[in-house]
Amino acid sequence: MLMNMKELLDVAYRNKFAVGSFNVANSEFVRVVIESAEEKQAPAIIQIHPNELELVGDDFLAYVRESCKNTKVPLAIHLDHGASVKDVMRAIRNGYTSVMIDASHASFANNIAITKEVVNIAHAVNVSVEAELGTIGSNEGSSEGGADKILYTNADDAQTFVEETGIDTLAVAIGTSHGQYKHAGKPELKLDLLAEIHQKVGIPLVLHGGSDNKDEEIAQTYLHGIAKINLSTDMKNAFFKAVRQFLLENEGAYEPDVIMPSARKAAKEVVKHKMDLFQSTNKAHHYFS
Repeated sequence: MLMNMKELLDVAYRNKFAVGSFNVANSEFVRVVIESAEEKQAPAIIQIHPNELELVGDDFLAYVRESCKNTKVPLAIHLDHGASVKDVMRAIRNGYTSVMIDASHASFANNIAITKEVVNIAHAVNVSVEAELGTIGSNEGSSEGGADKILYTNADDAQTFVEETGIDTLAVAIGTSHGQYKHAGKPELKLDLLAEIHQKVGIPLVLHGGSDNKDEEIAQTYLHGIAKINLSTDMKNAFFKAVRQFLLENEGAYEPDVIMPSARKAAKEVVKHKMDLFQSTNKAHHYFS
């Protein structure tokens, strides 16, 4: 069941769980997410970054939309880190049900102006909008971008930003980074800051950089307004580690139907664990009552 992401996240926000938003870069990852969601009876979000869209091409979205429509669990298709109105328009034309405009590196005033423009465009065609305030860090190996130094979200600014833009959900910076923490300890998330933002902002919040963090901290975030947690690195690491291991043990293998099943299984184990962690497992029924 393909849904607008606002409708998807409003349920999670009210019921204090988070929906996993998983980056896909080929059909294997689409199957990983949808099959995991079906097995766990969990809502989920398939998100595609502009870099990933360049890899798979626009026609790939027709496959993604049909795959989402043909399942009975709640799903949304989301543009991850759209950098411009052009990125947003491309996503809308391709059938995404939600878009992110990331103008977080612009000035506060310009971030508001750009985001308002996107909200006006997207809401006119029933597409939800996510924006970002503050900056997410970037670790080695990530192609999603980020800042060398995290700029934490200010709670008062967040309140003003939401009121002036009319966005549906806000990505906040509380200490996470894209990618894997290879050269530094896992961060201590500023849960007190998250609680302050949640108190001032009455819409679902988003946590980017959901991979490679402490489970016990992630489990606290959806109690303070986080309704969407982005996940890419952990899932992709499991998938490609399994591919490398299979090819090492089966040097002559070349058929995808031989190579891919073990990788898909490894990635699904990660995704299903995250669904349990985010408390979205067995929550699909909330969307049909």
